[in-house]
Amino acid sequence: MAIVSEDPSQPCYDIKSADLSLLALLLKTTDISAVALALKQQLAETPAFFEQDPVVVDVSALGLEADQTLDLSALMAVLREHQLVPLAIKGAHEALLAQAKGLGLVDATDARIRRSVPLEQPSAPETAPAPIVAQPATVAPWGAMVIDKPLRSGQQVYAKGRDLVVLAMVNAGAEVIADGHIHVYGALRGKAIAGARGNTQAQIFAQVMEPELISIAGVYRTSENALPKDVLGQVAQVCLQSGPDGDKLLITALKS
Repeated sequence: MAIVSEDPSQPCYDIKSADLSLLALLLKTTDISAVALALKQQLAETPAFFEQDPVVVDVSALGLEADQTLDLSALMAVLREHQLVPLAIKGAHEALLAQAKGLGLVDATDARIRRSVPLEQPSAPETAPAPIVAQPATVAPWGAMVIDKPLRSGQQVYAKGRDLVVLAMVNAGAEVIADGHIHVYGALRGKAIAGARGNTQAQIFAQVMEPELISIAGVYRTSENALPKDVLGQVAQVCLQSGPDGDKLLITALKS
């Protein structure tokens, strides 16, 4: 049964402004098949990683001229295949914007997208990750995920929307991922990715800091760029430090 207000001075709805946490797909190529392959490789072990997250397609970096186009229909199909929901487009010229609107995308020209830079540019990995940068997000107030066994090479744990606590060693070849903080009460010798969906306040803590890779909100550092001697193998923490040139990883030893 419908609920109807009998007071004519009371409207039947209110329109309010709202905030929505979005992901941004920062395209660096018009080759949609390359994007599809990169996404497939990145999400091979976590196919539901994005789970209906809304996305802004940012084509600003492509520098498309008025007579150049992009197969948006194919791109949207690829995104939906990986449970992403294309919602808007940014940086499109008039013709491409018209095409995007015809496909149901809205104009996000004024959207501000956070761009981060690594501390030092590491060598390119063998498998190029999909060009996705997450917007800052708020971690859901759930209890932390706790793992009480060592993680072996090839194992991966993802704490979606929460912190991750590992009470044992993370061996080389293992991977721990969290939308919030990561605490390793043992040796961290694998990969640790905190703030996976853009939480720039996330941190990484380890009893023995010897990682293959550390990352916070998309800013990363690999073992090829060796840690300073005062933190390598020590009790240490990793956080994100913002500056005029972007965000950098700050790694410090924790004194007992």
